[in-house]
Amino acid sequence: MRRRRNEVTVELRKNKREETLQKRRNVPITDSTDEDDIDKQLSKINLEELVAKAGSLDPTIQLQAVQSARKLLSSDRNPPIDPLIDSGILPILVHCLEQHNNPSLQFEAAWALTNIASGTSAQTQAVVTAGAVPLFLHLLLSSQQNVCEQAVWALGNIIGDGPVPRDYVIKLGVVKPLLTFIKPDIPITFLRNVTWVIVNLCRNKDPPPPVQTINEILPALNMLIHHNDVNILVDTVWALSYLTDGGNQQIQMVIDSGVVPRLIPLLSHKEVKVQTAALRAVGNIVTGTDEQTQTVLNCDALSHFPNLLTHPKEKICKEAVWFLSNITAGNQSQVQAVIDAGLLPLIIRNLAKGEFQTQKEAAWAISNLTISGNRDQVARLIQEGVIGPFCDLLSCKDTQVVQVVLDGIHNMLKLAGAQVEHLANMIEECAGLDKIEALQNHENVDIYKLAYDIIEQYFSEEADDAPLTSHEGAFEFDQTTSIPSEGFKF
Repeated sequence: MRRRRNEVTVELRKNKREETLQKRRNVPITDSTDEDDIDKQLSKINLEELVAKAGSLDPTIQLQAVQSARKLLSSDRNPPIDPLIDSGILPILVHCLEQHNNPSLQFEAAWALTNIASGTSAQTQAVVTAGAVPLFLHLLLSSQQNVCEQAVWALGNIIGDGPVPRDYVIKLGVVKPLLTFIKPDIPITFLRNVTWVIVNLCRNKDPPPPVQTINEILPALNMLIHHNDVNILVDTVWALSYLTDGGNQQIQMVIDSGVVPRLIPLLSHKEVKVQTAALRAVGNIVTGTDEQTQTVLNCDALSHFPNLLTHPKEKICKEAVWFLSNITAGNQSQVQAVIDAGLLPLIIRNLAKGEFQTQKEAAWAISNLTISGNRDQVARLIQEGVIGPFCDLLSCKDTQVVQVVLDGIHNMLKLAGAQVEHLANMIEECAGLDKIEALQNHENVDIYKLAYDIIEQYFSEEADDAPLTSHEGAFEFDQTTSIPSEGFKF
């Protein structure tokens, strides 16, 4: 069976350190001495007085006050967001966004509001409720680039708060003006911010972004995926991974955009951050239909997997095995592609020696192959030495894994035909039979019934009395029509 990420484990899906942050605070780069001095100066500020000055009709006094508020929000290690909201400064800061004859004031106010919106959902919502979003959208047209960039950043924080604010900002028309910033002469820091906002537009799948928005964004992602800046590349690929995590319709939209051939080579990118994002994106695509999965395989994706399955980072190995578990859930030609790429021994190695979450994914990959594969393909799996490490997982505490492994063993035995006694002996020799017998006392009704059935059908005296043909010698696999008598072939 094919499995989307949310059916795997929460731990597998949420790797926040690798993924892009949903919200970002704009903190200027200063040395620690400067910051300590600023903190001391700001600690003396009276908020009531600050609010009064921020509303002053004197432009100089007003600018200084708004700048002080911005510094409070960006220099302090624990910015006083709630005290500033409670002080009543939000409507004043929002009004400052309208002062088109004073771009410095607009910039400082936008920066302050950006940092307020980088906080909790309630703090972000306070900025929205104060009426900032339409004004930020208007600032995207400002002639001052720093004002445009700060407005982009603020909108990114609001969009990143969840699907409701995301769709509100989309409805007000953020997408088209945002995408106009993607051009050759844009400063790299600005383009990074734009790309990050695009990621937030693609994030969240309950509900997913509007189809029209996805269609508008995909051409931009097709351009950005060619960028040589690692930050932009990582964010672009994460955006694609979020889109492909939204079901088969969105997977098809991503495929139809033509981005997949560019995505696949990134599986071998020198930066692990890029590899991680690319593996997630292509992994999501192969949760789709056989046809969607084939699109990935047609781009020679499997050639990247020997390195991914032996990667020093366990998380990469785990995601690589998860990817392959969805290929072995496909049709027989897709199963054969995994075999032809020489990946079975590497899956089995992860089954035997990986961390438990990786072993779990490998168990799915093996069990899926016993369902989707033909007799020759399952025989090849056994020949590669799967039985020992597969049976070892029968003693783990994870009920789902035990069920998956039992199903896989049962499928192998059902396919074994004349070789069933040989296979049963292999299971017994690696202590698999002892484990299956013990599972007859398992608290899970499906597990103990299946364990009982396996014992009854293949390991009882009645099973031993059944007429079987046993071949001596090692398990061998031969795809020709002539099968040697000493070989193992179902």
